[in-house]
Amino acid sequence: MGALTGLAGGVPSTWAQDRQRAVTLSLSLEVDSLDPTTSASASIGELVHYNVFEGLTKIEESGNTSPLLAASWERSPDGRRYTFALREGVQFHDGSPFDAAAVKFSFERAKAPGSANKAKKVLFDNIASISTPDAHTVVLTLHNPDANVLFRLGENTAVILHPRSAAQAATQPVGTGPYRFERWQKGWGVTLVKSAGFRQAAQVQIPQVTFRFINDPQAQAAAVLSGEVDMLFNIAVQTVQQFQSNSQYLVLVGSSSGKGMLAINNKRKPLDDVRVRRAITHAIDREAFITRVLGGRAKAIGSHFSPTEAGYVHLAGLYPYDPQRSRALLKAAGVKLPLVLGLTLPPTPYARNDRAFMVDALAQIGVQVRIEEVTWPEWLAGTFKGQFDLTVINHVEPLDYHIYADPQYYFGYDSPAFRALVARHAASHTARERQLLFADLQRHLADDAVNAWIYAAQITTVARKGIKGWWMNYPIFAHDIAALRWE
Repeated sequence: MGALTGLAGGVPSTWAQDRQRAVTLSLSLEVDSLDPTTSASASIGELVHYNVFEGLTKIEESGNTSPLLAASWERSPDGRRYTFALREGVQFHDGSPFDAAAVKFSFERAKAPGSANKAKKVLFDNIASISTPDAHTVVLTLHNPDANVLFRLGENTAVILHPRSAAQAATQPVGTGPYRFERWQKGWGVTLVKSAGFRQAAQVQIPQVTFRFINDPQAQAAAVLSGEVDMLFNIAVQTVQQFQSNSQYLVLVGSSSGKGMLAINNKRKPLDDVRVRRAITHAIDREAFITRVLGGRAKAIGSHFSPTEAGYVHLAGLYPYDPQRSRALLKAAGVKLPLVLGLTLPPTPYARNDRAFMVDALAQIGVQVRIEEVTWPEWLAGTFKGQFDLTVINHVEPLDYHIYADPQYYFGYDSPAFRALVARHAASHTARERQLLFADLQRHLADDAVNAWIYAAQITTVARKGIKGWWMNYPIFAHDIAALRWE
């Protein structure tokens, strides 16, 4: 809190420039990079997706896909070949033309051995070939049909980078979007300014956007009330009420694809025993968590799938709140009590607002937790590398079940049976078969209690009145600033 207070008198002098037209957003987590194709943090997409970088398709607020850098496309009858006609007259921010070569470069970079792209396995490894018959045509041939390929191409992992500057995209991004990168003041925020060379520049009404990094809920609220911030995204529910009764603000409540959970390190003993993981899951009263921590703005879930995803199966009832059952499972697993485990908490309101809830829930079954509060860079460098016992986290990417097919992913789940299910789902050729296998994927993860899934949160947004164009629902975490306008 002291560091945030110290910034109050040190706001960059250009922050207030053209205040009636510029927009400032508050994000809870500071990004570790500005390249969404090489880093795991979802906050990067909130900042650069649709603003600096664009993909072939765009995911709308409804979850539908529409043309973006691809003006149109054709799909072969077998669902394995997509021919994209690229939009002409598009330029990168340095004035060089966007063309098929840039698409091929970006996708081959994502496919390359050692690529850190989160969508490598589910999207790019499924691309058998990329051909460019001319400068404005790209043909993707898939190993297996994928009913979600157009959606995946609209996610931030599939944005098109400038071939000559991709290596610097983490700190000096160059894209085709309506805004170009201006500056990144570490610990404070990132500023983007309108790109004069954007193909539809006349339609872009917001000349500048600043993303402020403020993770303390009270400091976030204070920044809005002082006029420093125009919009809070995924605001902590404890601070919502003061805005609901204030005529200067709108409070929007919508859905998202996020999955909130107590993530478990499946590689560490005794957490490698499914009985112990089931015991931990039975110890959590989901509805009480949703009420106390999220103000009731969420739905209970029982697997790594959100109710917003087509084919969702409600599995929360598989592990009802039952501390007695938890203790019986721990006894059957031969666990000596008290069991001491570390609980790592990132600097997000959902993780820290009521840390006593998780401590008390586990204490009643004989599990003592040692709380470790970490910064977001520390979470990415340690917890995300597998250095943890338990951690509270919200996975916001839609349809990201493929992470459980990677034994090296941070919670270390290693199941040949699940990987076989994923492969069968990817190779299925009928909608009915895919639907059945999608349900099997959900049940398999739930049966193995890989993590203790708790909630699919609603997204609560506070926006200053007079700004139009905000999303209410978030199928992906992105902020389309070019769609905003002041009234």
